Amino acid sequence: MKLAPAGCVTHPMNPALTPAEAWQPLPPAEWNAEAARHLLRRAGWTARPDEIDRAVRSGLAATLDLLFPPEPVLLMKPRMIARLEADAPRLVQNAQQMMGDDKLRAQRETQERSRLAVQDLSIKWLQFAAQPESAAFAKWVLFLSDVYVVSAEKVKNAALLYDHFDLITRHALGPAPALTKAVSRSPAMVQFLDLNQSQRKAPNENFARELFELFVLGEGNYTEPDIKEAARAFTGYRAQPFQNTFRYVPAQHDGGMKTIFGQNGTFTGDDVIDLAYRQNAAGTFLPHEMVKFYLSDTPLPPEYLAPLGDTWRSGGYELRLLARHFFGSRIFFAPEFRGNFIKSPVQLYVGLVQDLKLDVAPLPRFTLNPLRQMGQWLYSPPNVRGWVGGRNWINSATLAARRQLVEMLFTPIDENSLNADELIDLVAARTNGATHFSAPDGPFSEIAKLETLAATDQLLDRLLGQPVAPELRESVRQFLASAGGDGLQRTRRVRRAAVTVLQSPAYQLC
Repeated sequence: MKLAPAGCVTHPMNPALTPAEAWQPLPPAEWNAEAARHLLRRAGWTARPDEIDRAVRSGLAATLDLLFPPEPVLLMKPRMIARLEADAPRLVQNAQQMMGDDKLRAQRETQERSRLAVQDLSIKWLQFAAQPESAAFAKWVLFLSDVYVVSAEKVKNAALLYDHFDLITRHALGPAPALTKAVSRSPAMVQFLDLNQSQRKAPNENFARELFELFVLGEGNYTEPDIKEAARAFTGYRAQPFQNTFRYVPAQHDGGMKTIFGQNGTFTGDDVIDLAYRQNAAGTFLPHEMVKFYLSDTPLPPEYLAPLGDTWRSGGYELRLLARHFFGSRIFFAPEFRGNFIKSPVQLYVGLVQDLKLDVAPLPRFTLNPLRQMGQWLYSPPNVRGWVGGRNWINSATLAARRQLVEMLFTPIDENSLNADELIDLVAARTNGATHFSAPDGPFSEIAKLETLAATDQLLDRLLGQPVAPELRESVRQFLASAGGDGLQRTRRVRRAAVTVLQSPAYQLC
């Protein structure tokens, strides 16, 4: 499957703009429908015509205010996780009193409850992310969680996972050092990077290493002695299984003199984080990660990131400032970065839901299993580096899964195939107003009433909204024209054409 038209620069290495020009604000004269479409698709999941029109009318600054509001947009705690939290003390006490097979059985039951709660959390997050008003912010939190990685495979506690993501959400637009310090106290992170095992006499280096390499500085901007000394500063950090609170144990903390980045002191964990953010590399590391997540598979040359790093550092490392500067810059809107970025499975799924005006089905095998088959299992990134993304999303199996996802969203749910729990969840969703789980005929029947060329243009503009390869446009036109004047047949043809367009290489790119 070819993912870019001939002649398209998929992996830009040398932007046309100079480093001095790159991060200047986009000139007002260049803010138009094409620019708005690019911003909405990269900062969020897709760009519907009504959202593009509103963005053009409002202007770039007001649109960025809407996408990255002053206050974070919170995901409410799912009931299943709230119940798991409420039961945690009793579960821990019971497990302590049990022995042998009874204890193993109780542990398995607790883990199964947590697994189901993670599924519920995943669906609730997708429903939250699919709302236009929270789409860009949800994607921003997803990006930050791909930096401050934890995984359900190791944490095995849905409540801790929710709290970790909630912590990121609450700090997502504030100063990055405050976020990093909060993450160091996240019980999920304490478990994931083995701070529970770090003792004064035997410091565990996992967190200190990832702090420097994956959270703040990047590889090559610290030494092994820096890691060993920093690990001593984080001794005493604790979180108990199924207890969602951080504990600091002074008796296990190494309060002795340490030398980190050439500085001497009796440094604590917070002190180490402050020292890390004083290094020059701190200004460019997160922008580098943003480029990979939002702009290009290939990193920008280092000289391009330095000016943005300086601006971010001078603004106190405020994350909202960084987002507004990044997404409002000339280089973000440069032609070489448009229409050539492979959508992640989450972006493909949520974008389809938004483009087709659907509700997220509250059924894991119809919602979460397709994401897993496409290579992105929510709350379970493959390793401490998170999802690599880009062309790594694409292989024969994941391409087949992408096509199957589109077919599924055009096929009504067979309720006779659902089990009792799934039927209960479906009824509950409908009671709460979610009723559109597969593409209805209505929008396509309206397009079918148009003359063939107009129908072709409207369908392609609605689903792709970017320059379309002439052969695709002509193929769709001929397919619709062959239906003749039969209204029902024309609607069926428009639906089938929509499936083909959504499965096309063009729709896999943004």
